[in-house]
Amino acid sequence: MKAYSVDIREKIVAAHIEEKISIRQVALRFAVSKSLVQKLVKQQKSHGNLQPLKPGKPRFSHLTNAELELRELVSENQDATIAELCELLALKTGNWVSRTAMCRCLQKLGLNRKKKHCTVARQQLQEYKNSG
Repeated sequence: MKAYSVDIREKIVAAHIEEKISIRQVALRFAVSKSLVQKLVKQQKSHGNLQPLKPGKPRFSHLTNAELELRELVSENQDATIAELCELLALKTGNWVSRTAMCRCLQKLGLNRKKKHCTVARQQLQEYKNSG
């Protein structure tokens, strides 16, 4: 469902605070739930505005600001697996990350973990099959 406009939100809160109408009566007047009115009044008091909040919980990753450390780890340990990189990062920074998070971060940074000798061998095998 789309968020209510700021204009409607302001009218709802103003009806409760300025007109001194109960939350239930405000909910009936604007055809919204009682919990929405409570939420908007609380948001006005705590945040000072009625802008729609971002949905969901904020997500935090230890890899967000660890680009430099990660690039160093990959360059120093070129043959390390993703699991080994997770362990090395935990030793270096004290923050443990999952293999999935490490893989996503490596992809974002363009640090491909596929070994070049595997692709060379695969190309040689393909050329051998095509020639014979």
